[in-house]
Amino acid sequence: MSVVIRFAPASLTAEQYDEAIRKLGDEAPDGCEFHVCFGSDGNLRVSEIWDSREQFAAFGERLMPILAEVGINPGEPEFLEVHRVAKR
Repeated sequence: MSVVIRFAPASLTAEQYDEAIRKLGDEAPDGCEFHVCFGSDGNLRVSEIWDSREQFAAFGERLMPILAEVGINPGEPEFLEVHRVAKR
């Protein structure tokens, strides 16, 4: 079952976010259907839709060291089961 994962890290800046994305590369990880970063600099948030919690957890093994390296503490993510996704 697909899940929405929402992150609200404390004081996330555009510079930190952009550096983490650069280190991760441009290719979307397996199982990530959608990723969006939004908000104002110093108060950015991230939401994603994943095919499963397991795929997100597998990606987390690669993600967490990069977040630590660029000084991002993601906090505890919020997990919500997806009822429906509509695309244009």
